[in-house]
Amino acid sequence: MGLELYLDLLSQPCRAVYIFAKKNNIPFEFKHVELFKGQQYREEFGKVNILKKVPALKDGVFTLAESTAILLYLSRKYNTPDHWYPSDTQKRARVDEYLSWHHTNIRGNAGKALWIKVLIPLLTGQTLPPEKLQEVMDELAISLKQFEEKFLQDKPFIVGSEISLADLMAIVELMQPIGVGCAIFEDRPKLSEWRNRVEEAVGKELFQEAHEIILNIKELSNIQIDPQLKEHLAPVLRKMMK
Repeated sequence: MGLELYLDLLSQPCRAVYIFAKKNNIPFEFKHVELFKGQQYREEFGKVNILKKVPALKDGVFTLAESTAILLYLSRKYNTPDHWYPSDTQKRARVDEYLSWHHTNIRGNAGKALWIKVLIPLLTGQTLPPEKLQEVMDELAISLKQFEEKFLQDKPFIVGSEISLADLMAIVELMQPIGVGCAIFEDRPKLSEWRNRVEEAVGKELFQEAHEIILNIKELSNIQIDPQLKEHLAPVLRKMMK
């Protein structure tokens, strides 16, 4: 029984896990959990992750949820290059520091643009006013400023001269607003140069492969949404539409 990764590349954390596994030549079976078809709520997937979220990992009888935990598990089991999660105590602490901040800042703000511009209209048939998107972009701008000043500073990457898990988690999140036409890298030369370095470190072909869905997000307009999914997302949608 080999390694199985349960992913949907529409999801930012799934892309991070996918890129990391592919870049490090980790053999795995790609198990596609189509979020818009509500496959995460099916009984079969619930046996892998009772939380009903992707990404998820199954390694023999061992299962694991949460992207950061999965990335760390893979880095340790497959002894990936040290720069991803450095053995140096202080460098590792910098990765941990960023990952601790990431969830409620970059992740908390960057993904909202996709919801406002694409997912809410797709799921509800309603278009939100431009002011709602501007509010989100203003919040994201604060996070990006903090990202540059606190975490990137004048370094090529977050931890120094090489890419780490921190950079990987950050870039997949920041590609979400790019996919819906929000030019967040324009007028931010430091951030733009960092993006280019991350793409080069990952490999442009792999980077484009992982982001193909989000960069062609308009194709989702014809997708059939699972009714159960709409029911599950109703509380989230109501909150975001306020």
